[in-house]
Amino acid sequence: MDSTFSLPLAGLLLQGVLDGAVFWREEATLIVADLHLEKGSSFAAPIKPRFLPPYDTRATIDRLERLFTLYAPKRMICLGDSFHDRDAASRMDAADAARIAAMTSSCDWIWIAGNHDPAPSSQWGGSILREIAIGGIVFRHRADHSDLATGNGEVSGHFHPTAAVATRATRISGRCFASDGKRLLLPAFGAYAGGLNVLDPAISGLFGLAFTVVMLGRRRMFAFSSAQLSP
Repeated sequence: MDSTFSLPLAGLLLQGVLDGAVFWREEATLIVADLHLEKGSSFAAPIKPRFLPPYDTRATIDRLERLFTLYAPKRMICLGDSFHDRDAASRMDAADAARIAAMTSSCDWIWIAGNHDPAPSSQWGGSILREIAIGGIVFRHRADHSDLATGNGEVSGHFHPTAAVATRATRISGRCFASDGKRLLLPAFGAYAGGLNVLDPAISGLFGLAFTVVMLGRRRMFAFSSAQLSP
């Protein structure tokens, strides 16, 4: 079962994980994007409430803990929009908050600020940064063209990339990694996070004429060239 996939980036080799995370073995670093914790509870706001099952945070933390146990990272990087809004921390269940605190205290945990959480809560530990460069790779929330001319690689989130492929019988779609070997976009990790097709100009415009996606299936991952994709 192909539950991992090699992701070359700027001369280095990262490992894509079926859950939508990336593990950088040489740096013992686990990377996720767009957790959007407490998105479900945000829909119950008094103004135009929409009631969804408020269990997305717990489901997201469950998956994160499984990866944390499997890979035992020395460093964890959350690439922004870890919390769905500025008040997410105040709505979080105490037991869920304790689980986050237990993970942040066991490694070098880095919260990258996103557009949904420009000032993530520091009450559970970890460092809060706008971006960080490690070993020739820049980690930030939203892709930025400026660093790639220097030879650095870039890993980011924000766009929640998805891809679709048409077959003779049907059309399949799902969350995906997207990369051209210099820039890598991660899928959203959050249980309630939506997605944007990689052929949308907002994403495809970040790459050259061709790029590769690695789509997340139920039990394995599948690689496609951008030319094979369906809008």
